[in-house]
Amino acid sequence: MSLTKYPGNPFPLGATWDGKGVNFALYAENANEVILCLFDSKESKEASEQVKLQERTHHVWHAYLPDVKPGQLYGYRVHGPYDPENGHRFNPNKLLIDPYAKAIAGTISWDDSLFGYAMGDSDEDLSYSEADSGPYLPKCVVIDSAFDWEGVQGPKIPYHQSIIYEAHVKGLTQTHPDIPEEIRGTYAGIAHPVTIKYLQELGITAIELMPVHHFVTDRHLQDIGLTNYWGYNTIGYFAPDVRYSANGVQGQQVTEFKNMVKELHKAGIEVILDVVYNHTAEGNHMGPTISFRGIDNASYYRLVEEEKRYYMDYTGTGNTLNAMMPSVLRLIMDSLRYWITEMHIDGFRFDLASALARELHEVDHLGSFFDIIHQDPVISQVKLIAEPWDVGEGGYQVGNFPPGWAEWNGKYRDCVRDYWRGEHSMLGEFAERFTGSSDLYRDDSRNPTASINFVTAHDGFTLHDLVSYNEKHNEENGEDNNDGESHNRSWNCGEEGPTDDDSIIALRNRQKRNFLTTLFLSQGVPMLVAGDELSRTQHGNNNAYCQDNEISWIDWNKADNELLNFTKSLIDFRKKHPVFCRRRWFQGQPIKGVGLEDIAWFLPSGNEMTEENWNHDYAKSLAVFLNGRGIRSLNQVGKQIVDDNFYVMFNAHSEPLSFKLPPKKYGDQWTKVLDTNESRIEEEGKVYTAGKTIQVQARAVIIMHHPQH
Repeated sequence: MSLTKYPGNPFPLGATWDGKGVNFALYAENANEVILCLFDSKESKEASEQVKLQERTHHVWHAYLPDVKPGQLYGYRVHGPYDPENGHRFNPNKLLIDPYAKAIAGTISWDDSLFGYAMGDSDEDLSYSEADSGPYLPKCVVIDSAFDWEGVQGPKIPYHQSIIYEAHVKGLTQTHPDIPEEIRGTYAGIAHPVTIKYLQELGITAIELMPVHHFVTDRHLQDIGLTNYWGYNTIGYFAPDVRYSANGVQGQQVTEFKNMVKELHKAGIEVILDVVYNHTAEGNHMGPTISFRGIDNASYYRLVEEEKRYYMDYTGTGNTLNAMMPSVLRLIMDSLRYWITEMHIDGFRFDLASALARELHEVDHLGSFFDIIHQDPVISQVKLIAEPWDVGEGGYQVGNFPPGWAEWNGKYRDCVRDYWRGEHSMLGEFAERFTGSSDLYRDDSRNPTASINFVTAHDGFTLHDLVSYNEKHNEENGEDNNDGESHNRSWNCGEEGPTDDDSIIALRNRQKRNFLTTLFLSQGVPMLVAGDELSRTQHGNNNAYCQDNEISWIDWNKADNELLNFTKSLIDFRKKHPVFCRRRWFQGQPIKGVGLEDIAWFLPSGNEMTEENWNHDYAKSLAVFLNGRGIRSLNQVGKQIVDDNFYVMFNAHSEPLSFKLPPKKYGDQWTKVLDTNESRIEEEGKVYTAGKTIQVQARAVIIMHHPQH
């Protein structure tokens, strides 16, 4: 059958259904010819139609097909020079995924034909493969973007009121006994009322989903029976990954994803996506040709200037997308806008964001990528969170991202871990991290909310494992325990792994409460990893990226309900008291009309700390007074909020310590509301008068409350 073909338009890129037909547009600057291949089914090994795109505008090849409808499966074959030494790897024997595909109908079936070179030859990647990869590559899908949002909008929660919950789509619900088995581990599983209710009762305000852009499982992992569970291996920046769809693979995954977002928004929960724009799944010069490499390798990737056969690798994955190129910047911006406008996403966490800032070899925090986002009227209005490092030289950029960006604060994580395991000389930095890390963000005219505080993340030990293991135990990953971070700042509390020793179990439970209490009382934005509130364990595996099994999934049948209830109460406590989530920095100055500083630091003796006290390397204990009248916060109707005063005592020493409450001018009576030696928060605890002494257990936190009159 011969299809009717019209010239079409170069924009928008991708396959766009307008109600009458489909416009196809593909950017390929260095190509000589582009063939659009249409398939009858996802199992088809050969195309039912091949359409030559003869129109070319500004390096975009395009055509309009009035006979094509949503559900149509397609891919591309692109002709051009095969000259790896000069950066060109065109090979029309390879079927290619459209970088702008809105859905992808399945996953890769690994085969040697997916590689552009003939495997086994000397200088393999310089050779040329004539094997057809079409039968092994998943097909792209033309979608109908129509969806009834029912008028539901995202809740738009300000940063200072945000509590982020990092979760994996599959791992969150895969074992939940109250969710129908057929939708566990899917977008529909998260949208289920059981999941929504759990998230609401926990008190989080945003769920940050680990990568949902369509990704590839590495061949070497598949060969040893593992998989790329985390998903940091993107090949489709517009397509929700098909693995998490319960309803189908030919566009149904898009509708299911949108419905998940709608249900979360109805519940007042924002959706943040972890996105991987720094590299793709095609790897280094020995990797497969499945999309960008075969469409226009030299345009999409950072190549070594002197030897363009090879790739610049700032990510540890073999390649780096070339964010200096206008075509790549457009791809990233179009993708971000699509997820905001079409999928209603509320924010993004950018994986290895320093790689996006690189111009030439150095990280340029005012690079074009950030300039474009800053001026974009759509992207600039959502939450933008950087993972502020990559693996290249000078890639650790915590504190150096521009205003408008928040950052995963790796220094917060390291400091809080070190403090609670009893490291020396931590008081000064601990106080800095607890109050929002002004040393990192204040000089850039940013607020404490620039700091995304976390003690654990998907990468590393879980909270339970942080207090249960001194060493990583990654044997199941098949790399002889050589993968993963070796310096974890963890402490097993006296015995490695599981134990029957009641004293060690009690200490571990107290340490978990210490970490959570510190996290939720610190200025900045707290991020909790899904399952940490339930004492989830990975049995010491601190790099479970390849474990799509019980190691990574939350085991709902083994939930630690005592810790869950403590975490719920802690989150609720933070929400009730704006003094713990200020929008502005502490000034350390007396508040007008009150005469007391907004913050003051004390020794256990009850005396205010001096400069000399901060430098005592052996000291592990201190207290802080927080003045609720100094928060400068407004409620929803614009009325000034006045919070109460709090006195927080931290003891990371291995022995109990006596803390003396501050003088009467700071408060005549104090009520104990939280003691991490116990697992509950009491609004009406024991009352103490000014100057009284309180015993704080070894490695514990006590919070005292003084109401404003």
